[in-house]
Amino acid sequence: MHAADNVAIVANDGGLPAGTVFPDGLTLIERVPQGHKVALVDLPQGTAVLRYNVPIGYALRDIARGSWVNEKLLQMPDARTLEQLPLATLQAPDLAPLEGYSFEGYRNADGSVGTRNILAITTTVQCVAGVVEFAVQRIKAELLARYPHVDDVVGLEHSYCCGVAIDAPDAIIPIRTLRNISLNPNFGGEVMVVSLGCEKLQAERLLPPGSIPISDQRDAALDVVCLQAEQHVGFMSMVDSILASAVVHLERLNARRRETVPASELVVGVQCGGSDAFSGVTANPAVGFCTDLLVRAGAAVMFSEVTEVRDGIALLTARASTPDVAQAMIREMAWYDAYLQKGMVDRSANTTPGNKKGGLSNIVEKAMGSIVKSGSAAISGVLSPGEKLKQKGLIFAATPASDFICGTLQLAAGMNLHVFTTGRGTPYGLAEVPVIKVATRSDLARRWHDLMDVNAGRIADGDASIEQVGWELFHLMLDVASGRKKTWAEHWKLHNALVLFNPAPVT
Repeated sequence: MHAADNVAIVANDGGLPAGTVFPDGLTLIERVPQGHKVALVDLPQGTAVLRYNVPIGYALRDIARGSWVNEKLLQMPDARTLEQLPLATLQAPDLAPLEGYSFEGYRNADGSVGTRNILAITTTVQCVAGVVEFAVQRIKAELLARYPHVDDVVGLEHSYCCGVAIDAPDAIIPIRTLRNISLNPNFGGEVMVVSLGCEKLQAERLLPPGSIPISDQRDAALDVVCLQAEQHVGFMSMVDSILASAVVHLERLNARRRETVPASELVVGVQCGGSDAFSGVTANPAVGFCTDLLVRAGAAVMFSEVTEVRDGIALLTARASTPDVAQAMIREMAWYDAYLQKGMVDRSANTTPGNKKGGLSNIVEKAMGSIVKSGSAAISGVLSPGEKLKQKGLIFAATPASDFICGTLQLAAGMNLHVFTTGRGTPYGLAEVPVIKVATRSDLARRWHDLMDVNAGRIADGDASIEQVGWELFHLMLDVASGRKKTWAEHWKLHNALVLFNPAPVT
């Protein structure tokens, strides 16, 4: 990955056996699996092992040239201190504006644009999830066909419950997350709430007056179906009430039509899951190239996952557009460091067995491959968990690295299109927004041919360049955003549950 690296990864499907000789004379001493590292030179004990020209670990014993270098042979470096970091010291490359690109989207009353036209039913507490799911299935079976311009109906089910310490300082995170998800651009400003009645998170606290943009077709009253209301006699009374409320929103959504809008209206969240050593070689660099295209086009792009960028913090603070943006990133890292310390773990707990099987030895190596999704543009803003995006450009949205929590928080920020890279493979999807899946390896793309939307493995195969796959992804985004194409996750209707990030105590 860099001329100074003293390890490289094996790209070949299935890995390579002992005795394999490379053109430069390097001979493998032992079998090296695909995606795993091989020592390019002798590495005496204590030597820094360099990948991306970054020490990803230190040799625990002498490692001979041609040996397999895995996590058992490396001591992970200490975390970079958050003091004396470079603040907005790196001049971002001059990215010329990218004009003339557009998509067909749904313009909302608040000026945002949706890529889908969905009725979302907000829930205030987990207790009502079963009733809402039953009602959603009836709406799809009995009503949705009458409204051909409505793409779907989804229940915003989540795990928030009455046992939470709702007035604890950190409780604001899940509350504002659910509030802002309810206002996601793909829901057209039609807010419908189902509550139980006795929960701590009352509907008026979740969505207080003034929180919902008012259109010409809707008044300011919050539409709430309360299951404990006296008029409900029996289960079907509750369900019928939800259906009656849904009709009003479906009629307004059905009157909407797509219109041509500039590519600057895209709000893209980028994320990786089931990562492997190819993530930082193929898929994430292609996404990073596409990120630069989107920023040039005036769009907003969010990259996230605090623990998966923590070891690259010096690279990120240097790229900040201003010292204030850099300091905001440092504050988010410090908050998360304290959060992990409270649970008596650190960033090393991030890597999974699958990550390691895919060649990632530790979180340092994983982080170096993760941050390349952010491209090369200046980082112009920072979001705390659950906050809503209010600007364009490249944004760091601070989230946990969990696929589902990260996706949920990016939805809350206002994401209308999602890009997800994977090396090990995951059927991840969201019901609320299209998810474009990018495979890091051609073997995965072949085996999961009807789950992966883009094969970035062609870069490692030598069949495509990073730039070519980046442009392919950019054009696919415009087609998916316009509704001209569906992602595989949409085709199969695969989606994961929303998972609210709740660092507050549960009583």
